[in-house]
Amino acid sequence: MKKEVLFIVCGMCLMLVGCEKQQMPDFPVTEKLGIMNDMLSRMEDRLSSKFTFSNIELTKDLLYDRYTPEDVYPYGDTVRSFKWETMRKCLAFIENMQRDTVRWAVLCNYKNRNQEAPLVRNYVRNEYGRVSDTLGVERYQSIPLYLPSDLEMPERYGRDGSLVCLKGAKEDFLRVVPAAIESEWMIPRRYVKPLLEGTAFHHVIFVDRRDQNIATLERTGKGKWVIRSMNPATTGMHRPPYAQETPLGMFLLQEKKERMVFLKDGGSGVGGYAPYASRFTNGAYIHGVPVNVPRTAMIEYSWSLGTTPRSHMCVRNATSHAKFVFDRMPTGATLVVVIE
Repeated sequence: MKKEVLFIVCGMCLMLVGCEKQQMPDFPVTEKLGIMNDMLSRMEDRLSSKFTFSNIELTKDLLYDRYTPEDVYPYGDTVRSFKWETMRKCLAFIENMQRDTVRWAVLCNYKNRNQEAPLVRNYVRNEYGRVSDTLGVERYQSIPLYLPSDLEMPERYGRDGSLVCLKGAKEDFLRVVPAAIESEWMIPRRYVKPLLEGTAFHHVIFVDRRDQNIATLERTGKGKWVIRSMNPATTGMHRPPYAQETPLGMFLLQEKKERMVFLKDGGSGVGGYAPYASRFTNGAYIHGVPVNVPRTAMIEYSWSLGTTPRSHMCVRNATSHAKFVFDRMPTGATLVVVIE
């Protein structure tokens, strides 16, 4: 697996500080020592102001308290938990990425609305015939990422909903740095949607694929985060081509629908709707219990929540919890972090 995707897959947020080697001016020795000490002092200040997981203050003040599991709870003959330490590491990463004033944007190509991405230089076909890059990101609904040195053919694909920092422009391309990948890419403008100036991320939703739970958090101050809800959830299962895993990573909550209508697998007929749906990547929504036709009334809870993956990439919740997310987490300023 490539280094750049280890951040979320392992639940680790590694902040590396690099310093370029510079030649000192030819000053007297005492002045050189003074300059060096000043440089070291500034570096120490910079390093000490970086957040680590131990700097994150995490408290619990639930605003939604239905179906709330304990921090560690039994499941079958094992136990499951809310991985607070992993979340702290991710929150430290989110704090650090917001230290400087930057212009944020989101990558967008839901249902290929901004045009199907060109073929990447090296691609493969997965088990059900769809094209993906060598890291497994499918071409469908994705965004082409070009190397700054080659704007003729993309090198890989970026996921819809990925957060990027805008760094400049060249002709019809924008230069970006993805929040979770420390490298620059060039992307055609049509795939990049700038966020409002001054956008800050004070709301984070954590989805745990392994333990099948979800937690919502709000930032109340520098390094201070409050847990607002803890609930069982059900993520996407591997049953291609219709059902796919909920992808690991960090995404932006992009849009909301009170009722997200879905089709029957393999057909064009309406299969039903999912209530209070909040979309974060491709067709992946955080939503309530699905309502299958011919039923029309909402369903509050399902025995399957918190058990095993069984969704179509989405994250199922109790319907009242999905409404809490729908009402409380702002579009365009909430991060969804999928861990395991």
